[in-house]
Amino acid sequence: MNMMMSSRIRICFLVFMCASLSIIPTPSLGHSHICLPNDHVAQFIFGDSLFDAGNNNYINTTYQFRANVYPYGETFFNYPTGRFSDGRTIPDFIAEFAKLPLIPAYLHPGYKRYADGANFASAGAGALVGTHLGSVIDLHTQLSNFKRMKTLLKKEIGEAEAKTLVSRAIYITTVGTNDYVAPYTANSSLFQSYSPEEYVDMVIGNLTTVIKGIHKEGGRKFAFINSAPLGCLPLLKVINAGECVEKITALVKLHNKALPHVLQELESQLKGFKYSITDFYSIVSEIMNNPIKYGFKEGKAACCGSGPYRGVNSCGGKRSVKVYELCEKVSDYVFFDTGHPTERASLLIAKSMWSGNLSVTWPYNVKALVEQR
Repeated sequence: MNMMMSSRIRICFLVFMCASLSIIPTPSLGHSHICLPNDHVAQFIFGDSLFDAGNNNYINTTYQFRANVYPYGETFFNYPTGRFSDGRTIPDFIAEFAKLPLIPAYLHPGYKRYADGANFASAGAGALVGTHLGSVIDLHTQLSNFKRMKTLLKKEIGEAEAKTLVSRAIYITTVGTNDYVAPYTANSSLFQSYSPEEYVDMVIGNLTTVIKGIHKEGGRKFAFINSAPLGCLPLLKVINAGECVEKITALVKLHNKALPHVLQELESQLKGFKYSITDFYSIVSEIMNNPIKYGFKEGKAACCGSGPYRGVNSCGGKRSVKVYELCEKVSDYVFFDTGHPTERASLLIAKSMWSGNLSVTWPYNVKALVEQR
């Protein structure tokens, strides 16, 4: 009897303390109780290698789609986590700005704290299921993983609490890069089967389907970046005699024109839908072309790789080319490897997403979305 009374006192004390601090006690995976503030905003992440926190470490794939070798991760983590960076990525910084812990890969066997969010992104993934089919987790499968996670969340914290958490959360997404780059680098005939407009419409259409799927599950607040100047990445310049690949640039421009129109339409169609879109293309172009202005020394070549511009995708020595070079000071570079920003460049981009003005992110920045109730 005394033990029962003591247990009740402890639970009531926890509830009282949480209530007095305007926080809600909820159980979470791996935790008997966790107090979530009323303004707690989880972060769910979808996309490709720009956002992947290491999901591909846990699937049957090749080192082309993995970054779990040195020197990846050397700057911040001091070991390779699976992030395609020397350190933190854009979502990592957004999490820090939002006062969340860094969100690990959803497939990480030790991660169960879904009340803070989950990262579903997979290096090599596209909006199209056929992009790197069988080697990555495509965007539609990422949505399926989100649904599975939501089921676990409801069992652990209750349906009402899970519904509130999902509706308050931010859904950060980047996709399209691999859909445009993979057919070109593989010398695929895919681009011959469709006009550029038709192909971009397929990519945007698949993304739209997934957005609607997240909304159907209760998601309301979405943050996107448009497509980077992919044609001018070291990866593509090295196979095009040092020149930007105009065919890819043309697709990117079509993508970046179509995406805002689709998001505006969704805003009028979907109840409670709000979004932020950041002009990743302009930000990266500006830093690449004016590196010194932003504290970098090199904007065109990668820190890690081989060949001209270090554009051969050999960083880490586990891919088809085993030899690679590593720069002396990674913070001097915009690109860490052939197609991904350094931690320092990611911080600049994340700041624009989080608190940028309407010239770089609109109609809301991510901070404004987080603060909306």
